[in-house]
Amino acid sequence: MVVRKPVSLLKAKDKVGETWPDEPPRFVDDMVDDFLLWCVKKNSSDINIQSDRPVYNEIYGTLYPATYRPIDSADMNVFLTKIYGPEAGARLASGNDLDLSYEIRPDRYTRIRFRVNITPILSRGRDSAQITMRVLPSEPPTMKDLNVEDAIINAWSPRQGMVIVTGPTGSGKTTLLAAGIRMLMERPKGCGKIVCYEAPIEYVYDAVKSPRSLISQTEIPRHLPDFARGVRNALRRKPNIILVGESRDKETISAAIEAAQTGHLVFTTTHTTGVAATIQRMVSSFDPSERSERAYSLLETTRLVITQTLAPKISGGRIGVREWMIFSDEVRDKLLSMDFQNWPNEIHRMLPFYGQSMAKSAGIAFDNGIIDRRTYITLSSSTGAGGEG
Repeated sequence: MVVRKPVSLLKAKDKVGETWPDEPPRFVDDMVDDFLLWCVKKNSSDINIQSDRPVYNEIYGTLYPATYRPIDSADMNVFLTKIYGPEAGARLASGNDLDLSYEIRPDRYTRIRFRVNITPILSRGRDSAQITMRVLPSEPPTMKDLNVEDAIINAWSPRQGMVIVTGPTGSGKTTLLAAGIRMLMERPKGCGKIVCYEAPIEYVYDAVKSPRSLISQTEIPRHLPDFARGVRNALRRKPNIILVGESRDKETISAAIEAAQTGHLVFTTTHTTGVAATIQRMVSSFDPSERSERAYSLLETTRLVITQTLAPKISGGRIGVREWMIFSDEVRDKLLSMDFQNWPNEIHRMLPFYGQSMAKSAGIAFDNGIIDRRTYITLSSSTGAGGEG
């Protein structure tokens, strides 16, 4: 005879990981937000909802069950409909994953936001889904919060041109951009009109006090179909600053270059690692017949490139480690005088004089006792490597 532990004992086994005390036999629509709020109060950074498994909270990097009962297909349908809408199942069945933001307003003064990914999976031989919900801070961090180097802060706001933030997926590019936008908004004279195109919108700026700034955020593809359309839309709105969430294709890169050439300050991200690899990858997105022309246009508008990765700290948590290079007039003149195919090697050579390599930044973090030797060696050996995040 098998003796089963009472549910109450199983739930009480770990205080941090205790499951939702109001867990129902079956989820219904009006329970979803209450459950998500409970997860947030448990300090969950990510909520993982998957068919045939309990819901899991990630708390300080460890997964803890948030429900005692596995989520079945009926529960999953409730979550999908509440978070995305009734067409979620059809979109997943057509072979698409879904990226969006979700918001809860427990009262008129509080907004709790999530970045959401919904991906179709196979579970126990059936088509199912996994929902990953990243809990977003109520306001963007400051550059000081992120320990951003003074050289980057001082170069962050050129009069016009393009600032490119790069790194693999999950490296904090969006967070760094949000901190930079907040810094510009909090200047005594503000920063004028900012238009942002993001997929999805992660940080909002309601709590940032800036009477001399006006910011609007457009979600792709909810409000406009793609980033390229967004940049063309921005040019008709007379902004001072344009933020393009991701320059992932030649249409978006071309539109961003055009915006920078017409006197705007453009911020954007791309999935590369290393300053030289960023320029090379963006140029290679164009057809061979147009690469030369597009390369020189890109270089003429580029003002700052930052590559960031998140490294584990010895004390717990993670820290941003960055490689960057300032593309001054002198740098651009030097590169424009040579064939664009020779730029990667020349950028590597110039990097220590006009910026800082990933190896140097990792060395500083290691010498200060922030990261361990293995992390330092890993970051040093990956300097300048290209590739998708």
